[in-house]
Amino acid sequence: MRAYAVQALIPAAAGTGEHYRAARVRATVSGLNGITDVIAFTDVIAFTGDASWGGYTMVAGRWIDGPGEAVVPTPFPAATGTRIGGTVTLNGLAEPVTVRIVGEVLDPRNDGMQVFTDASTLTPAHPDLTETSHHLVVTSGTEVTGYVDALNKDLAPLGVTALAGGPDTGSDMVLTLNTLSVILTLMLVAVAALGVLNGVLLDTRERVREIGVHKALGMTPRQTIAMVLTSVVVTGLVAGALGVPLGVTLHGRVLPAMGDSVGLRLPDSVIAVHHAAELLPLALGGLLIATLGALLPAGWAAGARTATALRTE
Repeated sequence: MRAYAVQALIPAAAGTGEHYRAARVRATVSGLNGITDVIAFTDVIAFTGDASWGGYTMVAGRWIDGPGEAVVPTPFPAATGTRIGGTVTLNGLAEPVTVRIVGEVLDPRNDGMQVFTDASTLTPAHPDLTETSHHLVVTSGTEVTGYVDALNKDLAPLGVTALAGGPDTGSDMVLTLNTLSVILTLMLVAVAALGVLNGVLLDTRERVREIGVHKALGMTPRQTIAMVLTSVVVTGLVAGALGVPLGVTLHGRVLPAMGDSVGLRLPDSVIAVHHAAELLPLALGGLLIATLGALLPAGWAAGARTATALRTE
């Protein structure tokens, strides 16, 4: 009775927007790696309501649209010898349930051995799906903390607690990966800038007498800095113009290979992370790195005394 009370209370709460329920049951499927007498355990997640917005990224096919349909992660068809458009039978319930696979999603949990379907699909074999989790988004303008506090007051007599969170269950992992990517990028920028610094410093020291002549003819320190920085502009622009296309090409080859190595097919939304308009600032990054690396030698050249520079061979 408590489960039915919660099911009635959450959709009726002020501020509740889209909402769905998810129940998890254990089943078995045959045909592991194409061998029909090998049994594999799988989690069946049965949804009540539209769960397509719940953070499930489609790789191929479409989301479930009614009873008898199922969506599975990429490793599932590979393990069971099935494919989109084919059927799979779920055993271990009150009676076997056959579902038709209509799509693949990106979901590595449980080694990809999951089946997502509509709750009505399991009604004949498992009519009591009361152990559910509720997932929802609040309406526009609703303050999440206040909504959760009000909902918890209503749920307290039922012994249930509402928790605030996002649809992405792997948010901590995503944050960690993003942080590591930023650190790695900064390290690469620092190494590239040090390489420019080394090259420009050697070139500037070789041209020190020439710089001294320019200073004697009236070149100001600001003009000296501009001269040294200008010497790396073309190199920085060429590096950016060549590096961005090469990087995008390498990204498009490495990421799918990484996914294939763990049995995952990555969707285009994961691979195509940059739009064309975002690549232009990245191309100018070569110019920025070249300029940063040349600043120190430029400052040294601007501060060198004319007499000292002229006496240098």
